[in-house]
Amino acid sequence: MGNAMLKLDIPGFGALRIDHLVLDFNGTLAVDGGLIPGVARRIRLLSRTLALHVLTADTFGTARATLANLPCTVSILPAERQDRAKAAYVKRLGAARTACVGNGRNDCLMLKAAALGVAVLQQEGASREAVAAADLVMPGIVDALDALHHPLRLIASLRS
Repeated sequence: MGNAMLKLDIPGFGALRIDHLVLDFNGTLAVDGGLIPGVARRIRLLSRTLALHVLTADTFGTARATLANLPCTVSILPAERQDRAKAAYVKRLGAARTACVGNGRNDCLMLKAAALGVAVLQQEGASREAVAAADLVMPGIVDALDALHHPLRLIASLRS
């Protein structure tokens, strides 16, 4: 990754200096255990500027195999207290330099902890807790990843 990072100054929101992107798997990157079309290419692009981390309980048992050829760290978490485990992971990375994307109730603590929390609404929906905890809500993962790749898109929604 080197010195690359996402840098953005957003009026009223603050300066973002993001080194890490933490992503939920099921419901965010994948539906029914399969990667959403367009996600793999965008993960490869974002890996040039950010260290990518995927956190999951791996409900369908497909996460490691599905992500095996992509430049990201996959962490399988126990099903219990997953919200706390995800938030602790973000804090270990350095929450002030981390962006998170998720859709579930178990993502709300990491979305709240991160410098930038993005909730995505797609086939599985998004919990109201995740939406309330996020700084930004996007219609889907492809849009969220594109906004992180072209961060000037974030300014219009986040500035005051």
